[in-house]
Amino acid sequence: MTAAGHPSGTPDGEWLRVHPASPFVRGWLALVAIGYFFGRDSFERMLQGGPLVDDRIAGRTPWLLAGGAAMLLLAVSGFILSWYFTRYQVAEGYVRVNTGFLFKQQRQARLDRVQAIDIVQPLLARIFGLAELKFEVADAGESAVRLAYLRLDDARQLRAAILARASGVQLEPGQVEAAPPEAPEHQVLRVPPSRLIGSLLLSEQSVFIILGGVASVVLSAITENRGFFLYLIPAALGLFAAYWASFHKGYNFTAAISPDGIRLRYGLLDTQAQTLPPGRVQALRVVQPPLWRIFGWYRMQVNVAGYGAVGNNGEGGSRTTLLPVGGIGDVLNMLAMVLPDPGTADPVGVFHGGLNGLDSDGGFVTTPRRGRFLAPLGWRRNGFTATDTALLMRSGRWWRQLVVVPHQRTQSMALHQGPLARRFGLADLVLHTTAGPVTPRVIQADVDEARGLFDQQAARARAARRRQTSEQWLAQVAPLVEQPPLVEPGATTAGFPGRAGEVRERMGSETDLDKLNQQTSPSPQQEGPQRG
Repeated sequence: MTAAGHPSGTPDGEWLRVHPASPFVRGWLALVAIGYFFGRDSFERMLQGGPLVDDRIAGRTPWLLAGGAAMLLLAVSGFILSWYFTRYQVAEGYVRVNTGFLFKQQRQARLDRVQAIDIVQPLLARIFGLAELKFEVADAGESAVRLAYLRLDDARQLRAAILARASGVQLEPGQVEAAPPEAPEHQVLRVPPSRLIGSLLLSEQSVFIILGGVASVVLSAITENRGFFLYLIPAALGLFAAYWASFHKGYNFTAAISPDGIRLRYGLLDTQAQTLPPGRVQALRVVQPPLWRIFGWYRMQVNVAGYGAVGNNGEGGSRTTLLPVGGIGDVLNMLAMVLPDPGTADPVGVFHGGLNGLDSDGGFVTTPRRGRFLAPLGWRRNGFTATDTALLMRSGRWWRQLVVVPHQRTQSMALHQGPLARRFGLADLVLHTTAGPVTPRVIQADVDEARGLFDQQAARARAARRRQTSEQWLAQVAPLVEQPPLVEPGATTAGFPGRAGEVRERMGSETDLDKLNQQTSPSPQQEGPQRG
């Protein structure tokens, strides 16, 4: 690293400080508030052509200026002390952050529990070339560790170093103190702004706007009262805010594959770069609203430990979005990255059956015919199937949905049966994973099939967890450089497994990739369980 306080080749365990401008970037609102409080009246009088200082308080002006200067000095002193007492360390398998000069706090995260690392750049931080690092761990409901702010290059290098250690990379003795290079990547997809705008116009909110407008016109014509249009104003403002948030979070969305995970970048004013390591996704959902079927678009969301279900200002929704809008080729690409081994000889056929199929398409077991009285439109869609690596659940005739849960991510299960379902011999099977937007549920299965799936899935989950003997994902998942799970955009019949030659051609020269493979090769002790 090259920033002040972040020398390249820093010894392991040394305490470092964040960038000196960090407290000012975080606390600029306090400075604005002080300036507004003391300068508002003078500014308004200046605009009106009056004197800068009111004659009635001219004698007290020195005292007011002294008070403002004292408050400004206190704020700046607080910023400096906050920066001086904020330090971080990467050592002994942990990343630690110390903060506070009056009330001290230390937060730490185990590297082998790191679920994802985000690089966040608010607008002001982008202007100064700074970035914030967020480390998500398996046992935290919010970001366990936040580093704000580092220079962008330093943040990227620190992320690469932490991902390398968390994944179990074995560095040579002479490379222990050297910062590992950022892994190369290959961009898999990009969402163009036109498609994002089209998806918003064809969303459920647009349907509600149209229906509300039609209802207002009809009621106004019948009652001859124009007041019904007033009810649309707050609804329109709220929907505009929702549109803006979705456009802002989904703008310039790109996804890339690299040896350290799936890299997602998005944002218009505030940009964010996420890195999801392989195998950290707990559950995945593919959704297709009715109007999106015109263009064959889908949305993908995931559950990741640490992200939680929701966040402030829609942050949780954007961070759990794997694909805001994309075609079938984009969906298969993302599925291939999340699930490198689909566990079936015909992955495309199975996933096509889950996305668009009916009845037994793709090998799905659906709701028996007697269940059509409870779900007259969806009983032919509701179903499940299992591969060697994941359980797939589909539902919905109009709002189509496919949920994928890797076997080792099944934490617990429950059978649900209400009085009507008991009358028709049906039951729901709910799988419990980490908190998030995805709720895995097998809907209205035959009660005997649901019980059989309960036992079978419990056995599959136990076997998958036994095979996963380490929290270091590199010991469990083959390096993505060697086995790229890519499907060409727009492809509908190609299989998931890629070829090493294709990745060498896409991601770089053979020499560069060979060096990367040597750096990201697991130790012999870690290879044993994988080969076995």
